[in-house]
Amino acid sequence: MSERSPAPGGLELVQSLVNTLDIESAADSLDTAEGRARFGLAEADIPAARELRESLRVALLAHAGHPPHRAVTPLGDLLRASPLVVAVDAADGSATLAPAQEGPLLSRVAAAIAHALVEDTWTRLKACEAVDCHWAYYDRSPAGRGRWCSMQVCGARAKMRRYRAK
Repeated sequence: MSERSPAPGGLELVQSLVNTLDIESAADSLDTAEGRARFGLAEADIPAARELRESLRVALLAHAGHPPHRAVTPLGDLLRASPLVVAVDAADGSATLAPAQEGPLLSRVAAAIAHALVEDTWTRLKACEAVDCHWAYYDRSPAGRGRWCSMQVCGARAKMRRYRAK
């Protein structure tokens, strides 16, 4: 939906996962083998991936100051099942948080969020306020007050609805 550029670093994984569902058309790319392959998911992993996706969407809505779109398992509860470890590079001594288990999607998402917290970019990843969209986007506005994934689509629709209501 969005014409915006992808989120930086590991947040692109989070953004991509949240955007696997097009709420307006109800198309879910996790229903396809190609869509699952992007995230290294087997068909048996789909329910957990959907649960993670919607918990992430609630967090991204909160970043934009909006209430949850529906009741979900809290993201913190899901991430608790995916421990991170401090990995130290022997060559230069730099440290980073890494998943304790490399493969699972939940571990990769946990590491991406941890890196975004360190880089202070986590709260810039938001969900569009349009109830028929909730697409994830990275807010690059100077004040961090972006409201829509696309000013040309969702923003224009909201402004037109407000104008017509007058």
